[in-house]
Amino acid sequence: MSLSDANARVDEAVQALLTRAAPGRARFEDLVVVPVFAVIVALILGALVMLATGVDPATVGQSYVALLRGSLGSVNALSETVTSAIPLVICGLGLALGFQAGLFNIGAEGQLLMGGIAAVIAGFTFAGLPAGLLLPLCLLVGAAVGAAYASIAGVLRAVTGAHEVITTIMLNLTSYRILDYLLRLPYVQREGRSDPISKSVPDGAGLPRLLSAIDPNLRLHAGVFLMLACVALVWFVIYRTRLGFEFRASGANPDAARYAGIRAGVIIVAAMAAAGALAGLAGANQVLGVLGRASPGFSAGIGFDAIAVALLGRSHPVGVLFAGLLFGALEAGGRQMQVDAGVSVDLIGIIQSLIIVFIAAPLLVRALFPWGFRRNGGGAR
Repeated sequence: MSLSDANARVDEAVQALLTRAAPGRARFEDLVVVPVFAVIVALILGALVMLATGVDPATVGQSYVALLRGSLGSVNALSETVTSAIPLVICGLGLALGFQAGLFNIGAEGQLLMGGIAAVIAGFTFAGLPAGLLLPLCLLVGAAVGAAYASIAGVLRAVTGAHEVITTIMLNLTSYRILDYLLRLPYVQREGRSDPISKSVPDGAGLPRLLSAIDPNLRLHAGVFLMLACVALVWFVIYRTRLGFEFRASGANPDAARYAGIRAGVIIVAAMAAAGALAGLAGANQVLGVLGRASPGFSAGIGFDAIAVALLGRSHPVGVLFAGLLFGALEAGGRQMQVDAGVSVDLIGIIQSLIIVFIAAPLLVRALFPWGFRRNGGGAR
């Protein structure tokens, strides 16, 4: 490739990044309008699925009222919605970082598990420390272990070219077995138990609950501030730092980024490590703020759901925040649907899947709702 061609490709990448940094109407449609219509279509198709399975129209309406009430209709509902959203948002931010850098990290589930168990072990190992030191230590240990675990896939990609999708899937499977092994160790396993349950997190390592004065059963905890801080930090890194620019340049045009002097290997490892740190932090948040201990499968699929959250949020930190709140609302409201209307909670999984289908096919959404989009420009992306 000639020098002029290389310079032209660099200019194209820079212009594309400048466009993304100052979004216009087309970018607004991509970030906001398409996801909103995708959710609407998913809810409509969810209703049709219920009708097709013999649910009468009155029950369909009752189920969606229950979904709304269970997610937003009371202080308890809001508490459960935000509590469910916190790990999804934190983990989704890490995946969004990877997507921005052109990496498809499937390993958030394993990174979350490793970070969570590491935070628990750090908690009861250093239980004598004051809470002001113990809680930050546990969170940092969770993030560090998640980053280290994700870096394995990053190094393999940078050094050998092994695709991160394959390596992170394998690392997910490995993490399950590592967790099972650790939970059977006498040092980790809870005394007097034969099943794989870890020792409890000491009080000083727990994320304090925020609404105990209203109701001791409300589970909303201080992780909500951690979530908001992560959103602000990731936004700043992506859009206001050189490292973030290099992430976006590598994701937009790897060849042009390489010709511009950006070291691809360093960016790959850095992006995977950052994603793993946030996934590990999400795991630490879950065990320190909600569960209080580790057990097999304590992640409950959060790492996989976070992929959907990052996709729905279009890999933008603010979009990930709202997408996580939506998925948290679906999870909290789904339980209420099952109680009030007798509708299977599996319907929530169907709705989530449909949302992702339409997010992945924006042209289909534009074809279904042509009146919601600008006629010319940006519509054929």
